[in-house]
Amino acid sequence: MTGFARVRKEIEQGEIVLSLKSVNHRGLDMHFHMPPELDAIENEVRTTIKNGVARGHLQIHVAWTRTGAAGAAPLNRALLAAYMSAFREGAELYHLPDQPDLNAALRLPGMLSTGAEDQELSEEVVKAVVEAAGDAVRILNSVRDREGAATAEELRQRCRAVCGLVTRMEEIRAGAVGAFQKRLKEKLADLLHGAGIDPQRLAQEAAVLTDRSDIAEELMRLRTHAGQVEAMLSNGGEVGKRLDFLLQEMNRESNTVLSKTGGLGDLGLTITDLALAAKSEIDKIREQSLNLE
Repeated sequence: MTGFARVRKEIEQGEIVLSLKSVNHRGLDMHFHMPPELDAIENEVRTTIKNGVARGHLQIHVAWTRTGAAGAAPLNRALLAAYMSAFREGAELYHLPDQPDLNAALRLPGMLSTGAEDQELSEEVVKAVVEAAGDAVRILNSVRDREGAATAEELRQRCRAVCGLVTRMEEIRAGAVGAFQKRLKEKLADLLHGAGIDPQRLAQEAAVLTDRSDIAEELMRLRTHAGQVEAMLSNGGEVGKRLDFLLQEMNRESNTVLSKTGGLGDLGLTITDLALAAKSEIDKIREQSLNLE
């Protein structure tokens, strides 16, 4: 599910800006972009986020700007000296007339610093970063909750559409059983070319074949699964992975209906059209289910 959150915290040692960006994903996939000095607390930030987010591809960006001491120059003199020395050595080695570019030097990572990057992170900094992560998760989830409510309502409507299609197929099936039995008897009689056969045995065989071609069970299960999806959405909680299983079952029942309606003539074609419409609704539900946790 998509969403974005940004949290800014100011403490005595500096400023922390943490942002979360989420897009759809089948599982929880977190990617961190943090200054090297914060690497030691990545697991704590990861745990905080994992406690509030179960699904999605997350980009986590953390910026940490230290506050310089009063009167102190933020220039990293040791790094600048190394840069100048390397520049002059390269110019002399390759006989280049160019002069060092101070603007380019100042853009190097770590060139403008307080000189405190090598210091161990204080408890206050660690606490502030973890709190910022928790706050960002709450903001992100509030955005995702609004989107999720709209998505869930759309899925409920599609489930009701599937149930409506099942009702129409059940009505057609009720009138098609007799027609199928009659057509099957006629086809068997043609194949036998007038050969003697017990009418009762013929009726039994036709009944068996009709039962094998019946779609009553598939329609019942399809309606049941659609009702389970609706109930799951209404109950809330983590539903994404459970939806995957139910949608697989619904798709399987639809395919079975399609495979059984080939010998019913015009009635079979109508049921086929309805079953294909149901599969379309199921595919749309599956597509939208990726937006839900």
